[in-house]
Amino acid sequence: MKKTVIVCLMLLVGTSMALAQEKADIKFKETTHNFGTFSENNPVVSYTFTFTNAGDAPLVIHQAVASCGCTVPEFTDEPVMPGKSGTIKVTYDGTGKYPGHFKKSITVRTNAKTEMLRLFIEGDMTPKDAK
Repeated sequence: MKKTVIVCLMLLVGTSMALAQEKADIKFKETTHNFGTFSENNPVVSYTFTFTNAGDAPLVIHQAVASCGCTVPEFTDEPVMPGKSGTIKVTYDGTGKYPGHFKKSITVRTNAKTEMLRLFIEGDMTPKDAK
């Protein structure tokens, strides 16, 4: 009987400690950006998403993967301390792509409470001869 009570108490304390651990928390100002209309004459556009670590532990971005090769995300490898901000720069290259509307996603994986989230970019590329 004593062993059962001790084991249950140890499980309860261990679970409480695991739940009380500090976590990072990523908060973006916005998760979608619309480039609007731009010409095929200048098909490369970029936008920088800004985020803040609203948690209690350093925030690490493990990976940022775009939905296609025409979109390239860049982020810092450095941990973002609690209360500090960081960025993810996303560049869309429409070279060789058909003009028109596009919408691309970037999957971001972190050590935050929300381990995976998506950012979106979209816009309309007009043909070279359009005025």
